[in-house]
Amino acid sequence: MIRTSLEVCAGGGGQALGLEQAGFHHVALVDSDKHACATLRINRPYWNTIESDLADFDASRFKSILLPGGREQGLDLLAGGVPCPPFSVAGKMLGVDDPRNLFGTMVRLARECEPKAVLIENVRGLLNPSFDDYRGEIETAFLSLGYKSFGFELMHASKFGVPQLRPRVVFAALQPEYASHFQWPGGAHRAPTVGEALEEMMAADNWEGAKKWAERANTIAPTLVGGSKLHGGPDLGPTRAKAAWDVLGVNGKILADSPPKRGFKGNPSLTVEMAAVIQGFDVNWKFAGPKTHAYRQVGNAFPPPVAKALGLKIRSALIAGSK
Repeated sequence: MIRTSLEVCAGGGGQALGLEQAGFHHVALVDSDKHACATLRINRPYWNTIESDLADFDASRFKSILLPGGREQGLDLLAGGVPCPPFSVAGKMLGVDDPRNLFGTMVRLARECEPKAVLIENVRGLLNPSFDDYRGEIETAFLSLGYKSFGFELMHASKFGVPQLRPRVVFAALQPEYASHFQWPGGAHRAPTVGEALEEMMAADNWEGAKKWAERANTIAPTLVGGSKLHGGPDLGPTRAKAAWDVLGVNGKILADSPPKRGFKGNPSLTVEMAAVIQGFDVNWKFAGPKTHAYRQVGNAFPPPVAKALGLKIRSALIAGSK
């Protein structure tokens, strides 16, 4: 049976790619950013990519999906990495008062398309005690729609083979007949160091210092900071983040257009492509738009290996609950 997914706030495709690898067929991917939509179309021209503000998007058309052969079935999964700034410690943490907060929109979309499962990803700051009541409100809203909530789980990307710290908070809710079969993925894959992940890319233009650099970059990376549409540029984040990258021998003040060349001295900068590998993307995944916009897609992405692990658990629960 084909397992279907509707993804909103799809961005540069990190979650979508992971869910695809877990066996989900995307009936649509929605994002308001033209560069992100271009990225999705470049890499997966056969995906149904919709450029739209979620305020103008009605998900009811995906309540029933016509599959090949003329068979209809309900939507399996509604997924979204809703904007992080409302809950990020790097911002003002306005939460529900931030106009970029879309948790309420996810509740509306679930009401419209009635998926069997819901998956929402956000930043660690959502677990701040100041948001305890709001998290309860989100759970209550999904309970009122008939879902069983599994709450908000803190997941570390490095436990899923991603060479980056990157703690993320994930909310999951499933319809009762499937919920009894769901469990959070544990993660047991060793993450490569930054040096192991990037040595070949650093040496691509014959930089003779690549091996020595890789030996210095002998831990996983700090969390990539992508910034928002209001803030953030082509660098690796605030002062604290840049200092952490400096320890690994990386100049985080800028992003490079290409790998260091023969004779290069000093600490190299990452290219957008290198940052994507640190985020868990395949080297063949391309990002559209000017450097700032391309890097923003990378830095804000949900690492594909983590999304894949979650997708496999949800898919398994859906299959077991259908028997």
